[in-house]
Amino acid sequence: MSEESKLREQICLLAGSLFDRGLTGGSTGNISARTGDGGLLVSPTGTSFGRLDPARLSRFDAAGQLIGGDRPTKEMPLHSAFYDTRSTAGAVVHLHSCHSVALSMMADVDADNFLPPLTPYAIMKLGKVKLLPFFLPGDPAMGAAVRGLAGRRSAVMLANHGPVVAGKDVEAACNAIEELEDTARPAISTISHCCYRPARGQPSCPAARRAGHRRRAPSNPKRPCPSPRRRSSTAPHNRRNASCSAPLEKTPPGLPGGLSASRPDHAGPAPDSASIWGHRARDRRARIPLLPSPYPAGSLARHQWSRCAPPPAV
Repeated sequence: MSEESKLREQICLLAGSLFDRGLTGGSTGNISARTGDGGLLVSPTGTSFGRLDPARLSRFDAAGQLIGGDRPTKEMPLHSAFYDTRSTAGAVVHLHSCHSVALSMMADVDADNFLPPLTPYAIMKLGKVKLLPFFLPGDPAMGAAVRGLAGRRSAVMLANHGPVVAGKDVEAACNAIEELEDTARPAISTISHCCYRPARGQPSCPAARRAGHRRRAPSNPKRPCPSPRRRSSTAPHNRRNASCSAPLEKTPPGLPGGLSASRPDHAGPAPDSASIWGHRARDRRARIPLLPSPYPAGSLARHQWSRCAPPPAV
């Protein structure tokens, strides 16, 4: 078996492993690897990681021309940007993994260092992960954004989309992107349970900080936080902070996302479509970024997309 045939088999084997463990689903995700002659093997567009055919992988020559196989993924500019800016890149993997995508939608994530340094393995395999803004799938601007990093990052996170990681070979790239997802999982867990205690007088959570709330000093230092069952009606609108938030001094006017001062779970008009921020009012979660709605304002489709406006009157 030739080296290229072995590489084809390895790509399909590793892609199938990622699919079987739920790291990407359906026809999402794409993978590529350099061949010995400087060309590329790329997963075809619209194919599932769980059913890749080694013989049908897209084949590019060293000049970047498609010379065989099926039509390549529409996100080829993303892969080309890594190969052109990182001489050590031997493979690129892009997934739509659940926890890393969820983490990219949190409000207080550091865009320059998206992945919190919770474990040494992520630091060793990934370094700093750059959070890029949202792009439509297949948008060539994704490649331009990666080129703008000038090869300084081996991994980026596409907001509301998924991670992209380059490695010295296809196995190293797959291991690194798995580490990214494995680190995003505990990061989401610590954020969602608000497992930190704010300083005295400071807001108790990111959602409360954005709303302008300030934490009142407790009257009983032995019981600094109210029980969730005896929560004050003036507590922050974020349900997850019920067990770690002291009562608020007052509700400031003009809460974001159309919130009402008297009804924390009341949703007002939908936010401007140019903004990606919306408020999910029905379950009192923290405000998280939502994609811009492609539907006209006032339509039922717009309401279902944003989930931040009351249903239209019948």
